[in-house]
Amino acid sequence: MNNQTSKILSAAALAGAFAVGIGAFGAHGLKPHLSDFQATIFEKGVEYHFVHTVAMLVAGFFFYFDKNQNAAFRQAAWLFFGGIICFSGSLYLLACRDLLPFGVGLVGPITPIGGILFLAGWLRMFWGFWKM
Repeated sequence: MNNQTSKILSAAALAGAFAVGIGAFGAHGLKPHLSDFQATIFEKGVEYHFVHTVAMLVAGFFFYFDKNQNAAFRQAAWLFFGGIICFSGSLYLLACRDLLPFGVGLVGPITPIGGILFLAGWLRMFWGFWKM
């Protein structure tokens, strides 16, 4: 396994572990402290976190198994990772804004950047499949 594939799959595994941990923390530790609206935002962050962790794994495996080492799969994986951080991370912070000792007002504009990164990741994955 080459170094790039190892990094992608390691990052995906770490993202998956964080998705489970954050999801469990939200469901058991935070839920009593969040309004229904805030809980819904938090859950949406976890949902997108999980989906794009799986997408990252798929991109990493296709990068590994594609005999041409198509860069589109590698790029898709890292775009998904960036999307998880920006999109899901900002939703986690926005959902918990009332519980945090610092303001998160500037985090709101980061959410759509994460969405754009997700979209770009899916388009790069499409391109990788098209080129195969």
